[in-house]
Amino acid sequence: MRILLTNDDGIHAEGLASLERVARTLSDDVWVVAPEQDQSGYAHSLSISEPLRLRKIGEKHYAVRGTPTDCVIMGVKKILPAAPDLILSGINSGANIADDVTYSGTVAGAMEGALLGVRSIALSQGYSYVGEDRVVPYETTEALAPALLKKLVAVPLPDGVLLNVNFPNCLPEEVAGTVVTSQGKLVHSLWVDERRDGRGLPYYWLRFGREPVEGKKGTDLYALRNRLVSVTPLQLDLTAHEIRDQLTKALA
Repeated sequence: MRILLTNDDGIHAEGLASLERVARTLSDDVWVVAPEQDQSGYAHSLSISEPLRLRKIGEKHYAVRGTPTDCVIMGVKKILPAAPDLILSGINSGANIADDVTYSGTVAGAMEGALLGVRSIALSQGYSYVGEDRVVPYETTEALAPALLKKLVAVPLPDGVLLNVNFPNCLPEEVAGTVVTSQGKLVHSLWVDERRDGRGLPYYWLRFGREPVEGKKGTDLYALRNRLVSVTPLQLDLTAHEIRDQLTKALA
């Protein structure tokens, strides 16, 4: 099985190294094509106004000056000798659940794989802070992902469907199980933070200000808060099928 790895945290991210160790439990034909720099929050964006720069950094390891989507396209269309059998995107530093899925470059890497007709899975790991330091227990994903992936790759998926897998912020032995979930809903909490530079001119940061949300049972939010691994099937078809008839009647 040929496996292509990408991420949005960048080619040198600790999570990508962890993902490669996971992938090598499934195959010895593993390729890495990842962004040269952090691309978190770039979602499913393409670099179409500037060239893509490619740099080989090792055997079957390439850095692209572009987005996760660019990386998957370059991997499948240019770098690999043939299309991969599996695309894994991650391991993201932080969960990609609920509304955050729409912003996630990690999920976007798997989305592009699904568009290209390749089985694709995004993997993310919850974290916490100790003081000002982010602590990401990648060992949880490393311990549990190999067996889980072996099960998931055996499940037939319809065209245009990808899997979004999130691991809870706890040690492997503290994980309560694995559940299939739906995408949860967060209270939108992006804020515009205005600051001043050394000359007194304004500049702005987008920042998160999460409000507590009680995730409904069966959602990815609920799963992670109860130390469960969340497996959410996502689809590329964004059509709101339930209101098509209503719109047809309104336009008749």
